[in-house]
Amino acid sequence: MAKRKPLSQQAAALKHGWRSGLEEALGKQLASLGIDFEFETLAVPFVQPSKPRKYTPDFLLPNGIVIESKGRFETADRQKHLMVQEQHPDLDIRFVFSNPNTRISKTSATTYGAWCEAKGFRYAKGTIPQAWLEEPRNRKSLAAIKKLRDP
Repeated sequence: MAKRKPLSQQAAALKHGWRSGLEEALGKQLASLGIDFEFETLAVPFVQPSKPRKYTPDFLLPNGIVIESKGRFETADRQKHLMVQEQHPDLDIRFVFSNPNTRISKTSATTYGAWCEAKGFRYAKGTIPQAWLEEPRNRKSLAAIKKLRDP
């Protein structure tokens, strides 16, 4: 009888409602710390030239910080986040990368982290920093989230 091949990290995460292993790890981190969070519950409208779109952030923290987890940070994702940032400047969107030292392309020296720094986004590697979890409520970001939910 043939043995079953173990599930990949992504397949295991998908089985439990996550889209990636990193999302699952961040969800477990928040849960183990007793932090209330929402997972993919907010739809942020933005306009891609001549195309209305929606961005669904991965995690919303009670203090108004929006967390987007990324293993790969492709050109389309970077463009989307610049449009969202421009159209919703009060949202406090931050990234958690599997590896922020990954280059944005084979031909570029720019890393995911360097791109974030240049564009005004905060980022971390692997887990949500405790300091972010302990930050006071960001009233502007919370007001922006409320406005998006109750237009």
